Amino acid sequence: MRPSLLTDDIQKTLLRLSGPMVLGMLGLIIFNLVDTYFVSMLGTDQLVALSFTFPVVLVVNSIALGIGQGTASVVARAAGAGDRENLVRYATDSLTLGILVVFVFIIIGLFTIDPLFEALGAKETVMPYIRDYMRIWYPGMIFVVIPMVGNNSLRALGDTKIPGFVMVIAAVANSILDPIMIFGMGPFNPMGVKGAALATVISRCITFVVALYLLIVREQIVSLERVSMGRRLSAWKDILYIGVPNAFSKMIQPLGIGIITKLLASVGLFAVAGYGVASKVERFALIFIMSLAVVITPFVGQNYGARKFDRVRKGIALAYRLCLLSSLPVYLVLFVSAGYVGGLYSTDPAVIGAFTFYMRTVPLFYGLYGIIQVSVAVFNAVNRPFQGALLSLVQMFVIYVPLAFALKDQFGYYGIFSALCVSYGLAALIGYVWLGRALNRDIQNMTDKTQT
Repeated sequence: MRPSLLTDDIQKTLLRLSGPMVLGMLGLIIFNLVDTYFVSMLGTDQLVALSFTFPVVLVVNSIALGIGQGTASVVARAAGAGDRENLVRYATDSLTLGILVVFVFIIIGLFTIDPLFEALGAKETVMPYIRDYMRIWYPGMIFVVIPMVGNNSLRALGDTKIPGFVMVIAAVANSILDPIMIFGMGPFNPMGVKGAALATVISRCITFVVALYLLIVREQIVSLERVSMGRRLSAWKDILYIGVPNAFSKMIQPLGIGIITKLLASVGLFAVAGYGVASKVERFALIFIMSLAVVITPFVGQNYGARKFDRVRKGIALAYRLCLLSSLPVYLVLFVSAGYVGGLYSTDPAVIGAFTFYMRTVPLFYGLYGIIQVSVAVFNAVNRPFQGALLSLVQMFVIYVPLAFALKDQFGYYGIFSALCVSYGLAALIGYVWLGRALNRDIQNMTDKTQT
């Protein structure tokens, strides 16, 4: 039975929603880890090439997630208020908006591969592999973007189970297809990096088909009825009011990673490779925290729309505590296993050294990173998306990047990674105080209006 976000026990509800989200994110992470593992078997240049594609792929994913977050916010509030008509309109037009974004990015992306990656610091030795990957990945974007957007409508209604389960199936399919297409098996010739991209696109088709089935057939929240362009633009406006700042917030990370990647490239390609592997492993380590940040949006959105402000406050406080508590065992595991895990992806001692230092330093601050992400998600849920985007901007470009530049010359990658830890601590404090004050002010204003 789908949990009631408005009446069920708060802790049980958040954990029940987070469980399937962990499963879904696990599937997404398996995609990246498997790709990285098999591509690393091709050689260091291929691994470095995949590391360079990571921030660009994240930018596209961030735009999709931004639209999805905008969709989740408006759909959750409509569901909490019992407004079925607007719920259907938002769920439908989020998909048309996603299709438009995909079309634009395919055109722009295919014509900017060389100048973009050269600007990121990619050398000519790795550019052929980057071209091979992105020329397949860009046209396959629709199978990545549409499920990301559509699944947010399902999560806004409290369904995280089926999207999570389907993502695991897709990850298993990708794990099977990767070695077949990269190295060649049966009727397939060896395709190298091209094979990794093609395996990802084919596997994503599974999530694409299932997402559309759930939205159109089971939930019946996608309408094929023709509507005026004005009505569609109105829905897009509401979604984009949340989606644009959220997409900007999501893009801040990969844009910052792009700058950090170029900064690390000046230290040495070994540092880029170590950082690239650490980024993939980190997504696995942050799986529970990121799941909480996702499910807090529909929880807060529905309760905020239903004017259940006490549940909103309790849910946020619980999410903060869970972030801090869950990060401690994760840090201990990563600290102990860092050297071994690094050896799975590279035999280069320098690459392993960079990876090991990152894994034994940055994860100590994962709980504070979780507070940042939960704060950003709640800002979006209560229709304050610009504050969420500003918090992300402060963490990355006001604190992290300038501090990384300041420490790089004297401490190399040690200074760059340490700067990230400092940025998590300061931004978490800012987000905690800022969100608390903003939420209290909004609730007081809404209460005053209700009483008058």
